[in-house]
Amino acid sequence: MNAEFSRTLSLLRQEKGVSQRTAAAALGISQALLSHYENGIREPGLVFVVKACDYYSVSADFLLGRTLTRDGATISAEELYDISDEKNNSMKGGVLALLSKKLLVNSVGVLFGLLGRTGSREAIQAASGYLSTAVYTVYRRLYDAVPGNNPDFFSVPPRHFQAGIAEADMKCCEAELADALAAHVKAKGPMPDMTNDALARDYPVLYQSVLQVVHNTGERVNAISGSRKKQEKK
Repeated sequence: MNAEFSRTLSLLRQEKGVSQRTAAAALGISQALLSHYENGIREPGLVFVVKACDYYSVSADFLLGRTLTRDGATISAEELYDISDEKNNSMKGGVLALLSKKLLVNSVGVLFGLLGRTGSREAIQAASGYLSTAVYTVYRRLYDAVPGNNPDFFSVPPRHFQAGIAEADMKCCEAELADALAAHVKAKGPMPDMTNDALARDYPVLYQSVLQVVHNTGERVNAISGSRKKQEKK
């Protein structure tokens, strides 16, 4: 069974707002068996998958993590669900966090898969440094927001962090990545096929996450650009 199945099964139940006992009764199995399915301990048969799809009103492709659209249709950039928009969004807290994590983990998986195909060690290291610093920054912001946490936990002094040294490091990594890729192309090194068809073929499950990350980020960036243009007109 697809590795995403158990996670999606659990998230759907939480989104529906029912307990394992309630869901298990509706699906005609024991609570213990449902728990095993949701934790990936056991794999269900086709009969259960069909019942689960009917109970949660989703397609088998969605339940198996093969698409982000609940009806199983091919998703387009315009149709992508923006999890960053919490207005009218019933998914809060842990469920939203898990879905956000899934999008980023899947997208990073595709990213490093593509970088790996170039064979450029320098490009991979630069990309890793950039993303590592982004993770460091978010983690540190969260850590610093908790009163009483020891600031000496980090080797970078608070005043340096507040001054933007982490962002400077990311800029350096970005420049190193650009240089590494330019040198790789100049040397006529292998580059991955990044057409939509190729990515959908090579990453049939993960590519949907990349599309959504690209869409969500584009919406946020364009919103900023639009705000600036409005201010300039005033």
